[in-house]
Amino acid sequence: MAISSQSNHRKKLNPLMFVGTGSDVGKSVVAAAFCRIFRQDGYRPAPFKAQNMSLNSYATPDGLELGRAQAVQAEAAGIPCEADMNPILLKPQSDHTSQVVLLGRPDSNQSAGSYFRKEGRDRFRNVAHEAFNRLASRFNPIVMEGAGSVSEINLREVDIVNMPMALYAHANVILVADIDRGGVFASIYGSIMLMTPEERSHIKGIIINKFRGDISLFESGAKMIEQLCGIPVLGILPYFRDIHIEEEDSVSLQVKSRQAVKGKVNVAVVLLRHMSNFTDFDALEQDSRLHLYYTNNPADLEDANIIIVPGSKSTIDDLCLLRQNGMAKAVVEARKRGVTVLGICGGYQILGKEVRDPNHVEGEIERLPGLGLLPVVTVIGGEKTTRQVTFQCPTLVKDENVKLRGYEIHMGTTTLDDNAQSMNLFNNQTTDGCFVDDRCMGTYIHGILDNAPIVDVLLSPYLKDAQQQSVFDYETYKNQQYDLLADHVRQHVDMERIYHILTTSD
Repeated sequence: MAISSQSNHRKKLNPLMFVGTGSDVGKSVVAAAFCRIFRQDGYRPAPFKAQNMSLNSYATPDGLELGRAQAVQAEAAGIPCEADMNPILLKPQSDHTSQVVLLGRPDSNQSAGSYFRKEGRDRFRNVAHEAFNRLASRFNPIVMEGAGSVSEINLREVDIVNMPMALYAHANVILVADIDRGGVFASIYGSIMLMTPEERSHIKGIIINKFRGDISLFESGAKMIEQLCGIPVLGILPYFRDIHIEEEDSVSLQVKSRQAVKGKVNVAVVLLRHMSNFTDFDALEQDSRLHLYYTNNPADLEDANIIIVPGSKSTIDDLCLLRQNGMAKAVVEARKRGVTVLGICGGYQILGKEVRDPNHVEGEIERLPGLGLLPVVTVIGGEKTTRQVTFQCPTLVKDENVKLRGYEIHMGTTTLDDNAQSMNLFNNQTTDGCFVDDRCMGTYIHGILDNAPIVDVLLSPYLKDAQQQSVFDYETYKNQQYDLLADHVRQHVDMERIYHILTTSD
């Protein structure tokens, strides 16, 4: 429930920044919650993360690219996402190099040593500062997020995303700690004590996340933390499983299902080493008609009704691995048994006859046979395609009035054989993907499975009655989850105190 008056939108709030004692402590989800809360309370918030590292990205309405977490936070705030919300995005291409996406466009490929060197660092810092300034001139408040651990003292001189960014923005900072992983006292105290006095002066509160059990039993612990650190504990958030927010960190894949179950339509996602945009499957995870699982074990495909080969940041490398671990053969055999096979983005390329890389964009291998399930050939390289799309899928959805939505983020050109059929049709009459039959197809469109009409058709051969074929509205579902998340945080965080912090100047 909102707690503010209609005049809230006229009050200026200080920027609020969430930093963490480590990676995967819940900063992104907490930031999303506050984006929703501020929106509910009459403000116009916007998210900001100066530098993000992720293979999960999203396309803005104007065809730029940003980290998926900031797109989710913008959605929670009720505004379109912009590249300024994540001006620097690092997309790992191997164990040693990443593509640097600057203000939504590919800038360079760099090793970690090259990217984090002091020389030239001001260029990236200035890009981040200017992006923040543009957002701060239009939105109120800016909900900022740090990256990884806030106290990586060896990187302090080159850091542009944690406390140096907070100092530039004059942000009020809240430290988020994950009590579920253990060592919460040491991680909080150590993080704060490793800061400079100036940095510590910006830490206005602590939120302890992922608490299991009776919170009242930790009241003495919270007081100890306050006495040790001289900083108030503003809330203790219970661990939750019944609120579903799209996650960006691949760590979350480790807890997802890995096997088929009886009595459900089993949908298997082929687990790739360089898998990207696994949020493509979040809608399926919430659909009660099916069971989604991830696997790189060929035996696990034997019980699948539908197999999806997902996106990849290194298509050729992942194709090599699929051949080595037997998954390529297993997918082909499954197709022969009548299993539905769908490729998305890099998965679409993998299902084709051949993937070529004549300019060594991905590595030393210039060409490699694909799985041969789709009559297409892909050439890696060229300009990166990044855009949101509205389309029709006449091959699966026969109603011409049904408009579908998704986005593209890919490099490479895929050419269909003569007489091969495309899968999707854009408004300008250009096409996408390849359609062999209703159980074998591929597309470049991420988010295609967020569209209920597509999912309904894919599932229909495997559903037993009409009741099971009811439509799952993912857009409505997501908004319900943002509201549930906001309610959860309001219940366990001292919002009155946070508003006081954000309206009080030091």
